[in-house]
Amino acid sequence: MKIEKTNAFIKEYNKLPSKVKSLYQKQEEIFISNWLDPRLHTKRIKEMPGVYSFRITRRYRVLFYFSQEVAIFFAIGHRKEIYKD
Repeated sequence: MKIEKTNAFIKEYNKLPSKVKSLYQKQEEIFISNWLDPRLHTKRIKEMPGVYSFRITRRYRVLFYFSQEVAIFFAIGHRKEIYKD
């Protein structure tokens, strides 16, 4: 699976604690192998058509959508904050 990251995603990623960044890297590897792997807890976001999320930790999430054969990662952050936009 090919991934592209938006500038907003990269900006928010850079603000994350180093432990969360490290855990994100492991989750990204799993995502590339199989985006529906149960370890990711991938879910469709009902309020945002075509958008999905997966867990980094119990508190942190990544939001993404598909464009052609590419997953576009556009948001990363705490679950209480990430869905507000």
